[in-house]
Amino acid sequence: MFGLSAGAVASLAACGNWPVAGSGAARGAPELASLAPPAPREFRATWVATVANIDWPSCKGLSSAQQQAEMHAILDQAVALKLNALILQVRTSADAFYPSTLEPWSEYLTGTQGQAPEPYYDPLAVWISEAHARGLELHAWFNPFRARQSKAASNPAPGHLSQTQPTWVKTYGDQLWIDPGESAAADHTLAVFMDVLRRYDVDGIHIDDYFYPYPVTQGNAPKLEVDFPDQPAWQRYLDGGGALARDDWRRSNVDALVARIYAGIRAVKPWVRFGVSPFGLGRPELRPSGIQGFSQYHKLYADVERWLAEGWLDYLVPQLYWRMDQTAQAFAPLLDYWHAQNPRSRHVYAGLFTSKLAAPGGEPSLGWPAQEIANQIAAVRARAPGSGHVHFSMVALRQNRQGLADLLQSQTYAAPALVPASPWLEGSAPAAPVAHLTRRSDGALDLRLRIPWFDKPVVRWAVWLRYGEHWVFQVCHQPTQVLPTNSAGAQAAPLTGVVVSALDRVGNESPRVGLLPPLRSAT
Repeated sequence: MFGLSAGAVASLAACGNWPVAGSGAARGAPELASLAPPAPREFRATWVATVANIDWPSCKGLSSAQQQAEMHAILDQAVALKLNALILQVRTSADAFYPSTLEPWSEYLTGTQGQAPEPYYDPLAVWISEAHARGLELHAWFNPFRARQSKAASNPAPGHLSQTQPTWVKTYGDQLWIDPGESAAADHTLAVFMDVLRRYDVDGIHIDDYFYPYPVTQGNAPKLEVDFPDQPAWQRYLDGGGALARDDWRRSNVDALVARIYAGIRAVKPWVRFGVSPFGLGRPELRPSGIQGFSQYHKLYADVERWLAEGWLDYLVPQLYWRMDQTAQAFAPLLDYWHAQNPRSRHVYAGLFTSKLAAPGGEPSLGWPAQEIANQIAAVRARAPGSGHVHFSMVALRQNRQGLADLLQSQTYAAPALVPASPWLEGSAPAAPVAHLTRRSDGALDLRLRIPWFDKPVVRWAVWLRYGEHWVFQVCHQPTQVLPTNSAGAQAAPLTGVVVSALDRVGNESPRVGLLPPLRSAT
């Protein structure tokens, strides 16, 4: 049963004998279902960067127990903040944070590329299991073309692409790069994506902004860009009768990989979402008035606007890494721009530069204030209700930079939210859940939920609790829970109604079921 833990499945299986309606069981209340407010929707996520040990693990060479302790701390804080998804980097530089026959273990785990954790465990499998047990989505994040990052220190493993396929790998600046024009290299990269998709219960496949590399320059006055060294692949293209200009050919190479990833996901696990996080500025000729800066279309050969138009992704996270008052790269006009380039109504989530806040011990005046991030989230909610945002990166939340985590927890994320639905992936909603609410002898209320045996998989439940005339929303990932019989606070009110619904793998909501609490216990 996709998305439910083994314990949850066992709980469902054990619920064969449900209470008979009566004085000790809840009474159906269809009228309540229409009174409960809409389920709040917002993608609340953070990137968990493994490259250069930015977020996890905090340094190379930690024991397996230490790595998992840090993992649990990240996951627990995500729950405490009421996030609903993590985007975990599993391939930084043609390496892997999971056992793979295609690429070696990442050096950012043990310090040595190709060396497995000791004692052995599968980091990606544990991340997924622990995230799902907490009701969080886990999206696997890949760098599609980088082969060695500038801060890498380990010698390459014998199985690394730089050793096994040196003609695919180019030196560019202080990094190694897989040439997107090498068709066999693109096939390999696609195979890496599909391997993870087939073997792991991920909720999303995610790629970042590194397509062709950001330009390297040389000289001083003027600085000259060094062209990417893809002459052999380009010459083969010409010799084969290719007619595109070189820049268009490079864009076609990136286009082809993006389209193939999307098609591959749809063919294997059509409920898994494909996300892309590009640089935040669009094509120069399409930008809002006054917006200036780097063109990924011309320099990274990323035609992001086309990917949206073609529907080759399920969600886009443009990296809007500028302050709201930075005129030439203004946050709000750029957010509006990307929503306007979206004829197929895919999700557009804002990428937030949360790590721009000064770290502990740093000079606060050199970073952003916490209120900048809160204001950007408020702008997203006002301009694109029901969309969402992603923080870069988890370290800023873990360190509570400038009190941001406290601010988010107490104000911005005061209530939970569901991930926005993706109905183009699965159009049908689940059937209404079978819900039973019983009062125990000690007065507590037990809520038990199940899905009809013939229905589609369900991964979480939406629950509304009515205290007097006030509704409290909860997101549950287990089919059984104990409900508070009175609201919190000085003005406590008794529970007067419960409404529940089921959510499928892409966020479609079932019809709702309303219940009135029973007057006395069932025994």
